[in-house]
Amino acid sequence: MITVEKMVHKYVVKSFECDRKDTLRLVSLLNMFQDIADDSANSIGIGYDYLRTVGKAWVLIAMNVEIDRMPRLQEEITVISWPSDELALYTEREFEVWSGDQRIIRACSQWIIIDFESRRPVPVRKYLPDYEPVREKVITDNRFRKLAEATRADYTESFLVRYDDIDRNDHVNNAVYSLWASESLVPEYRLAHEPARLDINFKKEGLFGEKILVTTQMEADTSLHSIKAADDGRELARVQFSWR
Repeated sequence: MITVEKMVHKYVVKSFECDRKDTLRLVSLLNMFQDIADDSANSIGIGYDYLRTVGKAWVLIAMNVEIDRMPRLQEEITVISWPSDELALYTEREFEVWSGDQRIIRACSQWIIIDFESRRPVPVRKYLPDYEPVREKVITDNRFRKLAEATRADYTESFLVRYDDIDRNDHVNNAVYSLWASESLVPEYRLAHEPARLDINFKKEGLFGEKILVTTQMEADTSLHSIKAADDGRELARVQFSWR
């Protein structure tokens, strides 16, 4: 049985990763999570390169992120990740972000394995080696809650799926959906607020060249976003932010 250890990466926040307030962009944070998840999976022997040899790929289906504060420009942070659970059709992975001895962000995620040609889920155990997850979960309340669809259009916005939005699995990178959701808010609100919690349910793949429609429903300082493809109306993701 493979012994799994927590993966630890140190980063220094660069200017191109920051927003106008010299604060780490949310999309940059989610890309850091993807980077360390890739390295952690590779260390266990279940990474992208291995799965492609058997015609399979990892796909993120849900994520929760709780943010006490976002890192600042030139701040050194420590990002930690580990697989925390495995069920018949999906696995779970945790993330922590530390600044010195203070944990400032925690997150959990659910992943499935799909067949690269059919794009359908397959049983994870068939393609994973014998390993024991680190059974420690950083978020326990409302973990992977099923989000409702935004039914009231307080705001709407449209986007085009750009070439740079597509990842190596040939669909929209998971970090882009939260960007679309946050960009659908009116500028005055977005400038005055920072994310405290992010929940995402991924439902369908977004593809290069598609037009995307985001419907946003506001309830106090919570925004619920339904993200759909304009041509056929299929729902790609649901995103919910709690703002402070």
